[in-house]
Amino acid sequence: MAIAAAAAVLFAAACTASTSHPTASSAPLPPDPHTASALLKIAAAFNHDYDTGDYGPVYTRWDARSQAIITRADYIARHKDCPGGSHTLSQTESVSQGGPDGAWLVHYEIGGQQLTDYWFYVHRRWVFDLVLSNPGAVKLYRMSPGQYAAAVGCAH
Repeated sequence: MAIAAAAAVLFAAACTASTSHPTASSAPLPPDPHTASALLKIAAAFNHDYDTGDYGPVYTRWDARSQAIITRADYIARHKDCPGGSHTLSQTESVSQGGPDGAWLVHYEIGGQQLTDYWFYVHRRWVFDLVLSNPGAVKLYRMSPGQYAAAVGCAH
């Protein structure tokens, strides 16, 4: 009887293990400090990654609304297939509170042009809002790959 009970427990454990959800393959990212200095450091790394063609970490910092516009794979492929813009590195200069809906503003410069990006602190992470920061890119990313290539002036 003890053997039957042990077998039943093992069978139940095996069934539970086989129907449970698998754990994520990578550990969750640690929370970002909710400070201006942390955002400045994160935004500087984000801009550097973009400037140097490391698009994966850039996409990872996008908010959910921005990621719904284009998949990670398509975003990376478009930038790899059609590198655009100047190769001048940006200078991330400062951050401030006061944007719409509680956004933080990241001020940076590229080749003398002053630009501003919009960031939010969501679920203990700083995330970039593409829709507010670059509505022109949103229109481009919603195009087919061929339309995108033509719009940015790149030939496949």
